[in-house]
Amino acid sequence: MDELKVFKIQKGIHEDNAKIAESTREALNSTKTYLINVMSSPGSGKTTTLVSTINALKDEMRIGVMEADVDSDVDAKTVQAAGAKAIQLHTGGLCHLDATMTKQGLDELGVEELDLVFLENIGNLICPAGYDTGAMTNIAILSVPEGDDKPLKYPKIFGKVDVLIVNKIDAIEHFDFDFDLLEERVRKLNKDIVIFPISAKTGEGVEAWANWIRKAMRG
Repeated sequence: MDELKVFKIQKGIHEDNAKIAESTREALNSTKTYLINVMSSPGSGKTTTLVSTINALKDEMRIGVMEADVDSDVDAKTVQAAGAKAIQLHTGGLCHLDATMTKQGLDELGVEELDLVFLENIGNLICPAGYDTGAMTNIAILSVPEGDDKPLKYPKIFGKVDVLIVNKIDAIEHFDFDFDLLEERVRKLNKDIVIFPISAKTGEGVEAWANWIRKAMRG
């Protein structure tokens, strides 16, 4: 196994985020690399979802992952073991990544020989929603134990993302979770959102999500 890189990113406070985000997308398009920004609360199953997604796609495309955390490298090691090229980004206490920080991570990861890159953003539903990272697609993961009322509490992120993955549906019978009510609440904020109920643990629903990525990458 290759040695894991841990890269401390520095925030560029004077640079225009929207401009850098757009130039990042242009650069990624030139290398035909597709970037997905993954946001959620801690414990929603981001890393497990990434592993199941990597397993579904790794035989047909080259995948990289940037794992952003305040500290630790456990998640990067997990996705690397699943077959993706991975680096760990330490934010030094910051609760989000912006376009400048994402570009630094992409430069360190190296994308010229990658088809698909995931940015696993810092785990919270507030800060990451406010920043364009340069990703082509923004997704949120909501786990069943978190409850179907999260869109009422954190409307900005649910109104922003292109895709919502509802994870841990294998445990839905053990929680007071109304999927139809969740969908109703989310679509009031974002009528065009695509919703995938999955179990990253059992694999249920993962292939539908993987098919969506395949289609999105074809343009």
